[in-house]
Amino acid sequence: MHPGGEQVDGNAAATTRPSATVRLPFEPSTPSIARTKLAGFLTVHRASSSVIDDALIVLSEMVANAVAHGQPSDDGTMELAWTIDPERQLLEISVHDDGQGGSLKPIDFDEDSLSGRGLSIINRVADRWWVDMSAGTRVGAELPLAR
Repeated sequence: MHPGGEQVDGNAAATTRPSATVRLPFEPSTPSIARTKLAGFLTVHRASSSVIDDALIVLSEMVANAVAHGQPSDDGTMELAWTIDPERQLLEISVHDDGQGGSLKPIDFDEDSLSGRGLSIINRVADRWWVDMSAGTRVGAELPLAR
């Protein structure tokens, strides 16, 4: 485990799927911390600036939605994970919180909307996204590594 709660695959040189899992506080400031960690990971793995920009937008919205609508785990954190799949040329991002239920569908918004944009933004930026509510709520998204 690295400082800041980041766990990096110990076989990164031998694996074909570099990945990291991070537990961060369930706080309004967490999107900023999450963006910094993901940007560092993607930079080390030589992602393009446009991929990094898109990934940071998606992650930020996922984390902000979890904080606004989800529930922290017993230790007051949430789990964030990302994996590069070089064979499929995809970045997979997921955010897990302990919340249950709720509606997780993108909604239409206008330019004056102050909230409710998160899933619509994810829907527009990511190639694919999904929700798994089998144990808490996990929102995942895939983004292409080549834009």
